[in-house]
Formats: sequence, C-alpha cells, structure tokens
Amino acid sequence: MKPTVLIASTARWFSTARLAIGLANAGFTVEAICQPHHPLSKTRLVPRPYTYNMMAPLGSLAKAIAATKPTTIVPTDDVATRHLHQLHDRERCHRGSSSSICALIERSLGAPENFPIVEARAAVMALAEQERVRVPKTEVIATLADLDKWLSHTGLPTVLKADGTSGGTGVRIVRTFEEARRAFRELRTVPPSPGTRLQTLLRQSKALVWPGLHHRRNVVNAQVYVTGCDAISEVACWKGTVLASLHFKVLSKQYTGGPASVLRAIDNSEMSVAISKLVRRLDLSGLCGFDFILEERTGDAHLIEMNPRATQVGHLTFGPGHDLPAALHSAASGLPLRTAPRITENDTIALFPQEWIRNRTSAFLESSYHDVPWEQPELVRACVLSGRESRVQHSQHEEWLQELAAVRAPRP
Repeated sequence: MKPTVLIASTARWFSTARLAIGLANAGFTVEAICQPHHPLSKTRLVPRPYTYNMMAPLGSLAKAIAATKPTTIVPTDDVATRHLHQLHDRERCHRGSSSSICALIERSLGAPENFPIVEARAAVMALAEQERVRVPKTEVIATLADLDKWLSHTGLPTVLKADGTSGGTGVRIVRTFEEARRAFRELRTVPPSPGTRLQTLLRQSKALVWPGLHHRRNVVNAQVYVTGCDAISEVACWKGTVLASLHFKVLSKQYTGGPASVLRAIDNSEMSVAISKLVRRLDLSGLCGFDFILEERTGDAHLIEMNPRATQVGHLTFGPGHDLPAALHSAASGLPLRTAPRITENDTIALFPQEWIRNRTSAFLESSYHDVPWEQPELVRACVLSGRESRVQHSQHEEWLQELAAVRAPRP
C-alpha cells in the first residue's frame, strides 16, 4: 500500500504544486489541504483538495487528517507549520500524549519540545551559535529604544526580520536610522504579501490579517548585515538525521529581497555541517530549508535563517543523496530508497514561473535548465496567466500596506 502525504498550505505558491508532483513521482499518494483556487488544484494529482478554513484552521486540519489518514504531513509555509504546532498542543491537552494526531505531527515534524524554538528566528540563531555554527549576531527588538541601541552598537546597514513571515515579505535591509524606524513599525503588524490583493486577504485570509487590525504585534528581530551572496539549502531529515540535501547559490531573485528565481547547485561542506548540527539538536523530521550568506571576502557560510517546512526547491532531484522526495518516501514508508534520475546535468536552474515572471526575456531561460512542468498543462497555463498580474500586484505592495493601515481597528 502506498504511503500518503498530506500537504498543508495556506499560501498560494506554485512551488507547492511542484512539490506535490515530486512527492507523487517518489511513490506517495498525495492529498492536500489548502485555500480555494490554490495551484494544487491545477495538477492532476490533487483535483479536489480539502479546504483550509482560515477562520477555523485547527479544526479544518484535524478533519483533513481524519479523512486522509496520512503517513506524514508536509507544511509548505510558516503559517501552516504554526497551525500544526498549535494542533499538537490542543490534542495533547485534550487527549494526552496517546493522541494519534500528536503522534503523526511528531513523526512528520520532529520533537514537540522544540516547536517554540523553530518558530522564533532569534532562538534558532542562539541555538546555532551554541552548536558553533557561524551566524551573524541576532536579537529581538521590542521597542524603538531597543532598535536605537542596536544600531548604535552594530551600525548600518542592518537587517530587520519579522517572525512567521515568508517569501521575503518580513525582511528589510535598512541603511538609515529613519528607514530602520519606519521598517520596524511596519514589520510589527501583519502585512499583505506581494502578489496578494488586499480584498483577497480580507475575504479569504482573515486569520492572517486580523492580528494586524487589532494591534497584535509580530516579533521583530535585528540581524547584523553580512556582505556576500545568498545561498539556500533544503534537506529531508528523519528523527534528527539528514537523509538527503540540496545546496544552491542564488544567482537571481524574483524581486529585491524576494524568493530566488535562478540557482546554481553547489557543494559546501560548511553549510552541510551546520545543517546536520541543527537537525540533530532540534531532532527534526520532514523537509526543512536553511538560508545562508556566503561572505564576499572569505567565502565563509553564515547561517541567517531556518525554515521548518518545505521550500521552493524540494522537488528538484540531483541523484543519490540529493533526492528529497525519495528520501522522505523511504523514511515514512520503511521501503527501500529508490532515487529518481538526475533532473538535468546543467547545474544552473531557472525556476518556473519565478524567473519567467521576473523577466520574460531573461538569458537564464535559455542558458539554464528551465524547470517547467510540461507534464501538467493546466498548472503551466495557470502560471502563465498569473505572470502579468503578479508584476502589477508587486508594484502595488506599498499601496496595499497603506490601505490596510487605513482600516485598522481602533485601540480598545
């Protein structure tokens, strides 16, 4: 009997659909819980995903789990990960440690005592430092006074990051005191992400916007700025052991501060060792992402962030030791590992639709392996149709932030 994976997604990212294809190719039966009109529904794998009710997320997750009886769960964004952590807490309180849902979440994500750590950027950086991983200094900034003190000690530029955000929406590189103070105020509330219209947020994602409307604050961290180039990794792990890994240098981003659009596969022993230390220390399972800066002068790898969830490269297969879906399938099912053929001999990957949306005449679309899922024509069509709209939406991001601020509820 084939093992079943339940993909949990609150963000309408095309990379989630790509991951579903990769997991199906590895031998999983794929089920999904997501919001309406998610790209997952454009695949032949998940024509009717379960609805992720953002007004009652834990209940909808529990119903999807009961209906699909998955072998493992894979969250693909920070909100879904946090909901699974909260569902685990709720089930443990109501049913005790014998809860089948608790056991499933632990098997899928790892040790529950570490859930609060993986949700907090500063806590992860502190733990990495304990493990002698190279990290830039990172601190929680609670007030403007804290921010001024940080800047007086570390100088500019500096990086501000909000916990629980993805795709670059919660990250600001600031170069002046004025810019830093403005970014801090902005990051404390829950902003609309690029490519998501304000009315869509208000209609379909009220649980994401509501904290901002009621002046509940995000945790904001400050991190020392490291000059260099971005690098990203994703691993499949099981009970604290890395089973397979992918490491890439970022050559292009979809927009400044946003997700990568062109990558080059690399081997980097410092990145591998750092990830293995954290996976072991946090006793992680499932798919996890890690972001690094390769320092310009020395080439040293500085860990800047961990994502306790699948990221946008997990579907790529690069042979033995570098096939995440196959490694997860073997661990979850207990069946022998069956690695897929290497997807391409070209080490440079242009992600679709990210690079196509960024620049339809990009030279990378011809010189790189352009990662188009031609076997899923409806998904490709949806990606193409979204391209023009995405360009317009990102340009209006600041306008939507102002609109959101205008409808904030008054202080009680």
